[in-house]
Amino acid sequence: MPLRHFNRSLGALALAALAALAAAPARAQGVATTARPAASSPPGLEAPRVIRAVRVDQPVRLDGRFDEAAWAGVDVATDFVQQQPQPGQPSTERTEVRVLYDDDAVYVAARMWDPSPDSMEAPLARRDQAVTHSEWFNLVLDSYHDRRTAFRFGVNPAGLRRDVYHYDDGAASDAGWDAVWDVATATDSAGWTAEFRIPLSQLRFVPPAAGAEQTWGVQFFRYIARRDEWSYWAPYLPTQAGFVSRFGELREIRGLRAPRRLELLPYTSARLDRQPPRDGDPFYSANEPGGSVGLDVKVGVTSGLTLTGTVNPDFGQVELDPAVVNLTAFETQFSERRPFFVEGADAFRFGQLQNFNGYGNPQFFYSRRVGRAPQRRFFASGDAPFVDEPEQSTILAAAKLSGRTAGGWTVGFMDAVTQREEARFVDVEGEHHSTPVEPMTNYFIGRVRRDLNGGATTVGGMLSGVNRDLSDDELEPMLRGSAYVGGVDFEHSWARRLWTVSGYVAASRVGGSAAAIARTQGSSARYFQRPDADYLELDGERTSLGGTSAALAVQRSGDWDMSLQLRNVTPGFEMNDIGFIPRTDVRSLATFIGRRVTEPLGPLRQYSTALYTTQAWNTGGDPIYAELGLGLQGTLHSLWSGGLNLGVSPETRDDRLTRGGPLAAAPASWSVNAFVNSDPRPRLSFSGSLFAAGDRAGGSTREGGVSFGYRPDPSVQLSIGPSVSVVRDPDQFLFAEGDAAAETFGVRWVFGRLHQTTFSMNTRLDWTFTPTLSLQLFAQPFVAAGDFRDFREFTTPGESEYAVYGRDRGTVCALSAGGGRSYAIHPTQTVACPATGAEAEAQGLLVAEDPDFNVRSLRGNAVLRWEYRPGSALFFVWQQERSGFEALGDFDARRDVGRLFREPARNVFLVKATYWIG
Repeated sequence: MPLRHFNRSLGALALAALAALAAAPARAQGVATTARPAASSPPGLEAPRVIRAVRVDQPVRLDGRFDEAAWAGVDVATDFVQQQPQPGQPSTERTEVRVLYDDDAVYVAARMWDPSPDSMEAPLARRDQAVTHSEWFNLVLDSYHDRRTAFRFGVNPAGLRRDVYHYDDGAASDAGWDAVWDVATATDSAGWTAEFRIPLSQLRFVPPAAGAEQTWGVQFFRYIARRDEWSYWAPYLPTQAGFVSRFGELREIRGLRAPRRLELLPYTSARLDRQPPRDGDPFYSANEPGGSVGLDVKVGVTSGLTLTGTVNPDFGQVELDPAVVNLTAFETQFSERRPFFVEGADAFRFGQLQNFNGYGNPQFFYSRRVGRAPQRRFFASGDAPFVDEPEQSTILAAAKLSGRTAGGWTVGFMDAVTQREEARFVDVEGEHHSTPVEPMTNYFIGRVRRDLNGGATTVGGMLSGVNRDLSDDELEPMLRGSAYVGGVDFEHSWARRLWTVSGYVAASRVGGSAAAIARTQGSSARYFQRPDADYLELDGERTSLGGTSAALAVQRSGDWDMSLQLRNVTPGFEMNDIGFIPRTDVRSLATFIGRRVTEPLGPLRQYSTALYTTQAWNTGGDPIYAELGLGLQGTLHSLWSGGLNLGVSPETRDDRLTRGGPLAAAPASWSVNAFVNSDPRPRLSFSGSLFAAGDRAGGSTREGGVSFGYRPDPSVQLSIGPSVSVVRDPDQFLFAEGDAAAETFGVRWVFGRLHQTTFSMNTRLDWTFTPTLSLQLFAQPFVAAGDFRDFREFTTPGESEYAVYGRDRGTVCALSAGGGRSYAIHPTQTVACPATGAEAEAQGLLVAEDPDFNVRSLRGNAVLRWEYRPGSALFFVWQQERSGFEALGDFDARRDVGRLFREPARNVFLVKATYWIG
């Protein structure tokens, strides 16, 4: 389907769906629009606590003093109950909360009594930074009153703010959600106070009928740092399931009108990219200046639906991805940091199972696909010695519509367009050329969900589509022209949300040229070409591929935790155009049983134990994974904590080891993981972990890491986290070579014994001058060395048997002529070693490049952020990257780290300003 026709069809689909949802009858369950007595709580839940809101005629002045007459004579929420360290007991210190509102905002006043105000911890940090050792007061509003979603606003005595969006009844949260709100704090001899103003435009709710009363869910909770004490107004114990469903009620809200919501966030940025020298490169420029302008917009389509759009977005202030060395057949998954995609991501989550243990973690919407690096990599070669290609695809525009309708439907629609990208190159004759590396692409995802039974039951559906303009002959054989995924999911809880059953069914269809679909069939997610898999067949004539994925889970949450998960993915299922699934062709069964004890036992403040099993098979019935695990965790009264996890696995089969070749045996293995965390209250704290694993074939992994945190001042936080990993892999795949004489299906599968050592150290410094002005420094030096030995050939399908070249059979020779090291291999005979690669090829030997490597990388950035007015910020950013590569193989920390800092550096300087209008 042409891209323009696809866009029109999506628009029609979205409008039709929205019209149907908006027309849903108001009498449908899901959103409370009038005040109800406590007895009307959802089935199985106890009657909630209640506080009344009082309307005021004039805005409240925020100063943290509560000296306005409006605060007198209103309901007071008090009698907080501990969640820890003594669950169910009264809070050790009194807390009082009052609520007012007017036509524009909700006001909340909180008094946190404390007889020792000098002992209160109140560090400064950048907004939304996860600071654990600090006093906190949190206000949480379930303004939809759906008992599943809520908006949290938190503050510490120094005015550090944090806002979080909770969904799935608190099972998940979105810390990337940012609202424009205000708060004032004050400290006195009686403790500290906080006075909030939350604009109604930043909340989402369904306005009641004229003159009707409205009820919201509400929760208040407080943290006292020196006691590590959490206390809640609406009691919430650690062994209870749910979160939002256990809120109290904020009643007698009358006369609210849907706020007129229009927010504009234009930006402008200037950039200077200083590149290290590249001899002879015609594309090189020591200084590459640039600039851009763009716009983010939010429009309240209805009281509950918000349209968010971005034009030419800029993410230059976002932290760089960490460096990795990936020798597996599978793609590395990175976390999303771009604000447009982070905020509101919950609206597009599909197929989220409620369970404590499972096999695989498919992600139906992986937003990193939008604006991804070009998929046709055009590296420099002998024919094209100089290449200039983009690092990622440019997002021309994106828009999403999300929120809730009056009929109780939660919806999310997103559409994004990325532009066609080209790489420039110069051939050996000096002629300039360009070639396409990524087509113009449209990404769409739609998600709807219906809440029933007071939020205890949800049903929903999802549809996603990716369409590419493959008019370029170079791209048409590589990429799929279209990719669609659709499905339905559900969740149901009962017995006071103690038990939950959840599941989903999804189907996919991808289409394109025969070459592109053949690549899809042969990718690492499925390997249809496996010669000993009689249930699979790679069809080179196909122009489409389809499959299904389904899962079911049952979970019990409480003092005893239990879960059972079943999952099945057919070989043809494909969603990696817009989602993330490492492999298909799998059936799995996972179980879990655990015990949580929150009452002190001897030196233990609390502890938990768990026993779990995981088993997986491919569709042909081969067991591909099995594990029995035991976990122990505990916290001492001193707040030191630690844990131990043990796992054992019997021998199974590996259908991915040979990268599309025959099945191999995976030897029995074991693993041990231990961790310890010190008391977080002192200025200096640390956490450490150790991991060890081994198998009967001689493979082993040893990993260790420690992270030190230091707070020399309430406004400064320093963390340093060195880690080391040592891997011994006896069967690291190298390459496959066709040979009719080979007994393994006419192909020789060549492996090596890998010794890999990796060192990295994440270093972060946060210096907060005021709650609106902060400096963040981050650096990650990273070095890895891989030494390959004992080149070997896989000899027996279904087993774990190899023949080492030069010892068990054949010949292997090191070739050093020609400026680079390589190897010549004769797989069956003992022959004289040739001098050059050309001589080796003339003799019919296999020639392979030396796989040894030493990778060095340093990635860091510095971000000075000033929120000069609410919602508006100024960024000064410096990014630096250094990298190097050598084919040495041996690891020498002093040498490799020293050379890392001598590598030429790329420096990027960015100034960006945003201005919030709303």
